[in-house]
Amino acid sequence: MIHQEYDVIVVGAGHAGNEAAAAAANLGAQTLLITMNMGVIGQMSCNPAMGGIAKGQIVREIDAMGGYSGIVSDHSAIQFRMLNRSKGPAMWSPRTQNDRMRFAEKWRMMLEETAKLDFWQDAVSGLVIENGRCCGVTTQLGTTINAKSVVVTAGTFLNGLMHIGEKQFGGGRAGERSATGITEQLVSLGFTADRMKTGTPPRVDGRSINYSVLEEQLGDPDPRRFSYTKTPLLTEQKSCHIAHTNLDVHDLLREGFDRSPMFNGRIKGLGPRYCPSIEDKIERFHTKDSHQLFIEPEGWNTVEVYVNGFSTSLPEDIQVRSLRLVPGFENVKFFRPGYAVEYDFFHPTQLHHTLETKAVSGLFFAGQINGTTGYEEAAAQGLMAGINAARSTWNKEPVVLKRNEAYIGVLIDDLVTKGTKEPYRMFTSRAEYRILLRQDNADQRLTPLSNAIGLADDERLRELEKKKDVMSAFKVHLEKTSVSPSEAQTLLDSRESARMQQKQKAISLLSRPGISVIDLLKHIKPVKAFPRLDELHVEAQEAIEVQIKYAGYIEKEQAIADKLQRLDYVNLPEDFPYQSLESLSSEAREKLVEIKPNTLAGASRISGVSASDLAVLLVHLGR
Repeated sequence: MIHQEYDVIVVGAGHAGNEAAAAAANLGAQTLLITMNMGVIGQMSCNPAMGGIAKGQIVREIDAMGGYSGIVSDHSAIQFRMLNRSKGPAMWSPRTQNDRMRFAEKWRMMLEETAKLDFWQDAVSGLVIENGRCCGVTTQLGTTINAKSVVVTAGTFLNGLMHIGEKQFGGGRAGERSATGITEQLVSLGFTADRMKTGTPPRVDGRSINYSVLEEQLGDPDPRRFSYTKTPLLTEQKSCHIAHTNLDVHDLLREGFDRSPMFNGRIKGLGPRYCPSIEDKIERFHTKDSHQLFIEPEGWNTVEVYVNGFSTSLPEDIQVRSLRLVPGFENVKFFRPGYAVEYDFFHPTQLHHTLETKAVSGLFFAGQINGTTGYEEAAAQGLMAGINAARSTWNKEPVVLKRNEAYIGVLIDDLVTKGTKEPYRMFTSRAEYRILLRQDNADQRLTPLSNAIGLADDERLRELEKKKDVMSAFKVHLEKTSVSPSEAQTLLDSRESARMQQKQKAISLLSRPGISVIDLLKHIKPVKAFPRLDELHVEAQEAIEVQIKYAGYIEKEQAIADKLQRLDYVNLPEDFPYQSLESLSSEAREKLVEIKPNTLAGASRISGVSASDLAVLLVHLGR
C-alpha cells in the first residue's frame, strides 16, 4: 500500500484547495493534497493580483484566521494600492499586484513546510461513498485512498471545455486537461449540477507595447501589507497602466460576434455579470465609446503582460487585429490568445453552512464548484471547509462565521441560503454590517476565535493583545490630553477647520473632519508625548482614528446586528413540516423545503421568504 488512511483529503491545489489543506493540517489532521499537476500548485489562473473591493477584506480575514493567502501575497507583491481611500473606511480595500511565478512558488514552499500535509499527483475520478458518507477517493491510476472526510475544490476543471472562436477542446485551464467522473457520480446520487462559463484575456509581450501613450498607474507611496504578521514591506514597486478601447476597436470586434461562443450562445453556461467579456461589454453598454483596459505586468522578471478588461472567446485573428487598434498596442505581439472555459458547478444550496454537503456526510465543496468566481472567494471557502472537515473527523463543533463577524460569513451565507444564478463575486454592498467588517480590524474580529480552535498560533494572539493594549492606552491619552488654541492653530488653519476658543481634549480635535492621528502627532506636542509612541504603528493609528470618528455609526450597526442575531437562537429542526403549513406562501414552502435552514435567521435571508412567513414559523414554534 502506497497510501495510509487520512483524516482529510483535499482534491485540487488551487486557492481553495491550498487553504483547505493548510487549515486541516495545521489543526492536526493528517491531510493529503491531490493535484493533477504538482508544477502548478497555487497557480494564478486569471489576473496576477490579490484583493480589491471587498476581496481585500477577505484576504485580511483569511490571514487573521491563520490562513496563508495574505502571507503569500505579501511575499510576491510587486505593487500595493489601498482602493477607495476617497470614501469611508468601510470601503477601504487593499490590493496587490503580484509576481505570478513567485506567488505559486511561495504557496508551494509554505505547503511543503506544513507538518502533517502529504502530496499526491494524480487525477481523482470518483469518490468512495458508503452508507451516505464519503470515505475516500479513487484516482485515474486505479488507486483508492481512504479518508474520514474529503474536500473537493475542482475549480473550472469538472468537465471543463475551452473555447477560442469556433475551436473547442477539453481542459480546465490553458495547457491542462479537464477532470471527469465526479459530476456524473454525484448527479447519480441526486446532486443538482449546472454549467458556468468564464473568460480570460490575452497575454501579450510587454516589449511590443508603447507605454508612452498609456496612463501610468502607480502604487501607493506608503505601501502596506495584507498579513498581520511581519511579512516584508515593498520598497520598490512596478507600475500598471491604463489603455482605452475606441469605436474602431468595437466595430472590428462586432465582426466576430457570430464566432464568439461566449456571446453567440454556443456556451450555455451562466456567465459573470461583474467581469463580463469584451463582447458583452460592447453589447451591454453600446452607448459607450470607450472601455478601460488595465495593463498588468505578470512579474518582476518577465515581459508577459495581462490585458485586464479584454476577456474574450473571439477567434484569435479578431483578437489580434482589434487589440492593435488600441492606442499603444499598434504593434502588440501575443503570447497566447484569450479563451473561454465552461465547467460544472453544484448549486450551493445543497450545502450546510459548514460547506459539508447535505446529501453526503464527510464531503465538503469549496471554491468555483460552489458557483463563485475569484481567488479570494475560493480561498475563503477553502479555509472554512478545511477547518470543518478536520473538526468533523474528531466530532467537534463546526466553525461557522456569522454575517456580522466576517465577509467570509456573508459569502457562505449568501451561497447556502440564496444560491447563485451567475458566478458569485463579493462586493461591500453585499454586507449589511460593512462598517463592522473593515479591513483594519479583521484581526480583532477573528484571531481570538482562530486561536481558540487551534489554528492561529499563540504568537499571533500575543501580537493582537499588544496592539489592542497600545491602542487603548493611546485613546486614554487623547481623552486626557488638553490642547490649547495656540497649540492647535497651525494645524486647524492648514485644514481650514474652525479655530478653537478655549482648551479642548485631543480626542475632540480628532473627531473633526480632515484631522488625522498623523496630524495630531505631527503638530500637537502634548499628543506626541505619548510614552509608547514607538509601539503605535501606522495601522494601529488608522484603526483608532476610525473607531473615534465613526463611533456613532459603529455602535448603531452593532446594536442592529445584536438585535437580529437573536433570530440565530431560534432553531429550525431539519424535519420541520413546512409542507403542512398552509399559511406559508407557496414560494416560501418550496424554498424552505429545498434549503432546510438551521435557524430562523437563515430562513429570513432566503429570497422569497417574507416577514409574514417568518411570523407563521414563529407561531408554529410557539414563540
